[in-house]
Amino acid sequence: MQSGIVESGYGSDPVGLVSGFLFEPGQPPREIPSTEAVAWLQRQDAGVPHARPHDGPFLWLHFNLSHSACERWMKTHLGLPDDFFEALRQGSHSTRIERQEDALLAVVNDVIYNFGVTSTDISTLWANADHRLLVTARMRPLRSVDKLRAAVRRGEDFRSPLDLVVHLLRDQADVLVQIVRETGVSVDQIEDRLLAQRLQGNRADLGAMRRGLVRLQRLLAPEPGALFRLLNRPPAWLREADLQALRESTEEFSLVLDDLAALVERIKLLQEEIAAKLNEQTNRTLFTLTLVTVLALPINIVAGFFGMNVGGIPLADHPHGFWVLVAVVGSFSVLAGRWAFRKQAE
Repeated sequence: MQSGIVESGYGSDPVGLVSGFLFEPGQPPREIPSTEAVAWLQRQDAGVPHARPHDGPFLWLHFNLSHSACERWMKTHLGLPDDFFEALRQGSHSTRIERQEDALLAVVNDVIYNFGVTSTDISTLWANADHRLLVTARMRPLRSVDKLRAAVRRGEDFRSPLDLVVHLLRDQADVLVQIVRETGVSVDQIEDRLLAQRLQGNRADLGAMRRGLVRLQRLLAPEPGALFRLLNRPPAWLREADLQALRESTEEFSLVLDDLAALVERIKLLQEEIAAKLNEQTNRTLFTLTLVTVLALPINIVAGFFGMNVGGIPLADHPHGFWVLVAVVGSFSVLAGRWAFRKQAE
């Protein structure tokens, strides 16, 4: 009876913080709670600004938005811009990363996708980054964030908040690559069945795949306009190495999206081929029905005439009247059959 009851703070601390990491130059990342994170930010505000912000320490805080106290706590203690909270209220949109004054606003969509079922599950991560703080927030657990946390705990080198964001984008591209590969295998199997003239169920499967891929293409494709503006007018705290990593991840994503578009076009061609074969089958069925109707027409006409209860029916008293009628009906049927097959040949 109690198995369905889950505490609101499960998987996070009392303010909705799932994980927090402090990155300091020359030291491994260190996990910190929300209270220590607030104290560190206050010391940073009270201290002397770093001469080179991109070389200084920074903080990554990851929140669970389903926690009732999460958004209120972020507004109170983190000093995030209003655009970040507006993006949270807008819901899921396409992947993008854009400049908001001296900070970066990023929306990253993570995919929990399986073509063996009929639904696609898209989860969204919202991020705000400046030279000292990266804040990420989500409603449901994301595989990309789990991979990023594992990379941090393994001791991978992250020199700025944008390094973390680029890692998320690359994880997203890896998920999309896996989806394209799995879907390509399914399309190969359908194509083999099509070549074997087994058409049952293929149209529905292809339609579901195509709808899912188009939806993923729309949500996961980074907005090129926002990236173009960011790369041309980056914040001052971004290093050239950060911008180069962002360019490379964008190029990798573009290649994956090209593969996805090619797979969508291939599915479209298979759908058209299946539709053509089904139309051909329908035409053959209609020809068979037409042929049967034409062959039965002389029999029906003669039977109608001789079934009338009126006087003067020919051959009524002829000793071989039945066979005469059989010969007449057979001749008309042969002529009608030759005409029908000649029309089919034309």
